[in-house]
Amino acid sequence: MTKALFTPLLLAGLALSLAACERAKLPVEAGTGPKPELPPPNQTWIPTVNIAPAKGWDQGAMPTAAAGLAVAEFADQLDHPRWLHVLPNGDVLVAETQAPPAANEDSGIKGWIMGLVMKRAGSGGPSANRITLLRDQNGDGTVDQRAVFLEGLHSPFGMALVGSDFYVANTDAVVRYDYQPDATRLVGPGEKVVDLPAGTINYHWTKNLIASPDGSRLYVSVGSNSNVGENGLTAEDGRAAIWEINIKDRSHRVFASGLRNPVGMAWQADTGALWAAVNERDEIGSDLVPDYMTSVQDGGFYGWPYSYYGDHVDVRVEPPRPDLVAKAIAPDYALGPHTASLGLADAGGNRLGGAFAAGMFVGQHGSWNRKPPSGYKVVFVPFANGEPSGQPIDVLTGFLNGDGDANGRPVGVAIDRQGALLVADDVGNRIWRVTGGEQPGVPQAQAKRD
Repeated sequence: MTKALFTPLLLAGLALSLAACERAKLPVEAGTGPKPELPPPNQTWIPTVNIAPAKGWDQGAMPTAAAGLAVAEFADQLDHPRWLHVLPNGDVLVAETQAPPAANEDSGIKGWIMGLVMKRAGSGGPSANRITLLRDQNGDGTVDQRAVFLEGLHSPFGMALVGSDFYVANTDAVVRYDYQPDATRLVGPGEKVVDLPAGTINYHWTKNLIASPDGSRLYVSVGSNSNVGENGLTAEDGRAAIWEINIKDRSHRVFASGLRNPVGMAWQADTGALWAAVNERDEIGSDLVPDYMTSVQDGGFYGWPYSYYGDHVDVRVEPPRPDLVAKAIAPDYALGPHTASLGLADAGGNRLGGAFAAGMFVGQHGSWNRKPPSGYKVVFVPFANGEPSGQPIDVLTGFLNGDGDANGRPVGVAIDRQGALLVADDVGNRIWRVTGGEQPGVPQAQAKRD
């Protein structure tokens, strides 16, 4: 072994050994719900690094569905599937994507270690940069036709259809394409709608996209360019926010800010409010800070980077901003520390059964900064009167095996036209389909509201 190779490996081994000394003192449940327990920060010289190595599924293996539910493979042989969108005709679109080559070009040993961590977790390869269409023509719950819907994209993620306009959120821009019903491939050049923050660091590169119910506006989630502003606040211009884009005149504004890494977005069926799943900050201990989901207020500020969960000041951020901390909105519902809660889908239209009549499905990609690990599953948070009303229910588990390896990692979630739950698995390179005991007819979630 050459000295040039030995030195980085030695440093990495030392860092992982030091990080192993810190571990959670509270169960994940303590950091879950409307009032999570928030212990004092526990900042260490080397952050906790406890990533589950990406293994993939053995032949015939699959996740475990909750009692009363069943899971089956909907599609396989995908290339890092991250996000899902269901078209009105039932076609399922999946963004096969990874970070652009220039993303996360942090200098120093910390950046180098994080690069190794992401590779170990199954990320960091070349991006397929495409959206694939999956069609179940006979309605039997498995794909019998697939096609390249769009290709040559730039780390695509979020998707939305408004009339005949199909929108894609690349890592650096929202782009529009012409769409015709039942099309299996979009042809012709896309039209740029608006540029999005990117650049050579592009720390949180995923940009999600959702259309307003009336089709007049798009909402785009843009994550921060750092953990807590360590790359300088000028690098955070327009980031850690949800943008609102007026489709008619292409103008845009920051709808809500102080959201470290908002990813999943969904309209809550009973209230019409926009909800987002947000990944909070790292490196202050295994018990902090819980990721969360929250209703998003127009003009609301949610603390990042100066504070978390309202007025809990992060002393690492200089200079402090007590004026902003004073107006920081505390999130509605904690989803556990470091769970990497990415996917979010309202329950409307699902046929999984009565327990899932109203609420949100959440895809938890899984922790790297917590020992023992958290996330690596899909959960359901029940709602009543438009607000969370209980503890999360495990929907799909088994993504971690007994050796601590990741068979898969759930990301995007969506309800298909038959009322099943679809789950994108970017390590297993599959989409899973979860069904319940409902008989054909009106979806139970809809029946409860009519």
